[in-house]
Amino acid sequence: MVIHVVKAGESIYSIAQQYGVDPLRMAAENDLPLERPLVVGQTVVVQFPNVVHVVRAGETLTSLARQYDVDVDTLYRNNFFLMGRSVIRAGEVLVISYFNDPVGVYEASGYAYPYIDGTLLRSTLPYLTYLTPFTYGITRSGELLPLSDGAMLAMAGDYGTSALLHLSTVTEQGTFSNGRSTMVLGDPALQRRLAQEVLETIERKGYAGLDIDFEYVLPQERERYAEFVTLLRRTLNPAGYSVTVALAPKTSADQRGLLYEAHDYALLGRAANKVFLMTYEWGYTYGPPMAVAPLPNVHQVVDYALTEIPADKITMGIPNYGYDWPLPFIQGHTKAQSISNQRAVELARLHGAEISYDETAQAPWFRYRDGNGRLHEVWFEDARSMEAKLRLAAEHHLLGVGYWNLDRPFPQNWLVLNALYQIK
Repeated sequence: MVIHVVKAGESIYSIAQQYGVDPLRMAAENDLPLERPLVVGQTVVVQFPNVVHVVRAGETLTSLARQYDVDVDTLYRNNFFLMGRSVIRAGEVLVISYFNDPVGVYEASGYAYPYIDGTLLRSTLPYLTYLTPFTYGITRSGELLPLSDGAMLAMAGDYGTSALLHLSTVTEQGTFSNGRSTMVLGDPALQRRLAQEVLETIERKGYAGLDIDFEYVLPQERERYAEFVTLLRRTLNPAGYSVTVALAPKTSADQRGLLYEAHDYALLGRAANKVFLMTYEWGYTYGPPMAVAPLPNVHQVVDYALTEIPADKITMGIPNYGYDWPLPFIQGHTKAQSISNQRAVELARLHGAEISYDETAQAPWFRYRDGNGRLHEVWFEDARSMEAKLRLAAEHHLLGVGYWNLDRPFPQNWLVLNALYQIK
């Protein structure tokens, strides 16, 4: 795999010719329409097939997997253009293997809302160890809020992807509430009932485990939160289910702020089977323009986490989105718009902007003027920034990575992930 950065005057055809690859396939893999000009500074992932197969009438993915001694998910991952479809057509050229040198075997997970586009979800499931539908909240009486997860779970099962039940303090209004966490953490009997309901829901719906995400927990409830996670682990583990706890991105044990203080890395790391580091949102809706997950910031969180939690229990979060800030930025007034990484490149193309790359943050960005003449600054993710994050997780021998979230398309990520990781 090569990550090519587009220069002035280049096209899909000239880049493909430079590397000796099929331009049509390269365009399809990167989801780059042939009729649209490329943007200076955008990335194109170039892959080099090792073994290919031209489909004959009557052949299936299952028969080809058997013929070449690979699994079907490998065929999906090596042929992103299939978008998860199971039917292959005579004459299609499938890549059986690439000239890749993976850095290791890791888990990959991703959160998704129930309304995610079905084709988009199918295209990403072969790359995932776990799918986590978002979210089972908690009612005013301490029971699980319902979630329409049936279609997602069925689809995950079709691709052999396990699923984690996501338990949060999200209310009926769809927002996190520390009132709900206080209610639960202050009532041992309610905790036992909730843990049992979680177990029964996991068993009934076929989940593989639990991902618990209580945010803005009050500082004085730090120990009670860890005790509740311990209760969940002791309830679920004997039945064969794991417990993961999501952690705010801390860089020290005494970090101040409502988001951080009750997330005690040492206590929660012992309480759960695994942890998920929410290493994103430095650049956020109401903050100043900057990268969503600057690599030095992510590195600091990982470094601290490793002082409290074993590496093989840690999943590192990766953002699958960017932000568009109108300028000038005014604290308390300016609000950035969350956008997909592909939309960011499209904005640059529409407004004639060139994409720059911040070598310190390891993130792409650009500025443009809208139709009203107002200046904007956009930070997002591209193949380079994703490679940097994936390599960071591998260099620290973490359990793997997890994406927030899967609801927006970003084919280049999956190409890079497939080149670098063997997915558990």
